[in-house]
Amino acid sequence: MSTIRITKQFSFETGHALYGYDGKCKNVHGHSYKLSVTVIGQPITNTSNVKYGMVIDFTDLKKIVKEEIVDVFDHATVFNQNTPHVELAQELQQRGHHVILVDYQPTSENMVIDFATKISNRLPANIQLFSLRLQETETSYAEWYASDNA
Repeated sequence: MSTIRITKQFSFETGHALYGYDGKCKNVHGHSYKLSVTVIGQPITNTSNVKYGMVIDFTDLKKIVKEEIVDVFDHATVFNQNTPHVELAQELQQRGHHVILVDYQPTSENMVIDFATKISNRLPANIQLFSLRLQETETSYAEWYASDNA
């Protein structure tokens, strides 16, 4: 039986600020993120299974990623919970804004690590997360590969 990789792409808008950074990104700003999620597994061979021939139904993968990432991060502002941005976060929350406090510097690199954990935890046992690609701008992205993190 063949092992196959399938990829589904997502997009969402998220704001963030990098506390202590020495460039423009220390200011609150946002990105139109593009997330590519690649999983690996073997297509279902049981001809009586409605998912016959699929590694995972794209609809099932979409549900996982939307619930764990897109619906959470879309139109949110992400701050490191251990920085003075917490005061700004509290002010924004009091004004009805969607704010996420994380225990890391909200760079693309750290976000993709966080996303890998969240998605992996929801995948069926026979499906593994192969890679993630989080594109922050037209020319900049971070990638996570399971093989690099084994």
